Formats: sequence, C-alpha cells, structure tokens
Amino acid sequence: MKIINENCDPKVAEDPKLPYTAYLIQYSDKEVVKYDLTIGDSKVEIFDHYYDKYKNVMQMIQSNGRVNPKLWQQPKQATKKPSQPPQPPKNKKKK
Repeated sequence: MKIINENCDPKVAEDPKLPYTAYLIQYSDKEVVKYDLTIGDSKVEIFDHYYDKYKNVMQMIQSNGRVNPKLWQQPKQATKKPSQPPQPPKNKKKK
C-alpha cells in the first residue's frame, strides 16, 4: 500500500491520470475529518491499514483514475536544487 497524497483536498481524486486502483479515504483523526489518496493491492488491505491506524474509516471512494497501475508513475515532486554560491572568476596570470 502506498499513500499518494496525505491530508489532501477530495478533488485530487478526480484526476483521470491516476491509476484506477487509487482510492480516496475519508477518516476521522481526533474528531477532524481528513482525506488521503492511496493505492494498494486490494481495497481490504487499504481498509485494514486505516482501521488499524485510526479506528474510524468513514468512506472509501474509488478515484476517477483511468491509468493501468503497472504503467502509472507518480509525478515527481518539484524539488528545489540547492543553489551554489557564485564562484569568483579564475584569474589568468599575465606574462
């Protein structure tokens, strides 16, 4: 099982570029309703994970994903490359 988006907006599950095995999980954590987008081998595996962790699974909705899970690749998060300090110009020795 893999959590794609944790504590996300429910509209994230409407993306057709998701795998068709993705589920939007609605659960209650300390009386706050939260949503996760997750994929797993089976719906039972996903339910068991959330039940064991939070004890309060409210709803499991299949996403609008249309992609075969074997062909789907999770988009990479935009990572900011660490900027390097500017290097001083190299001085050439004059003859």
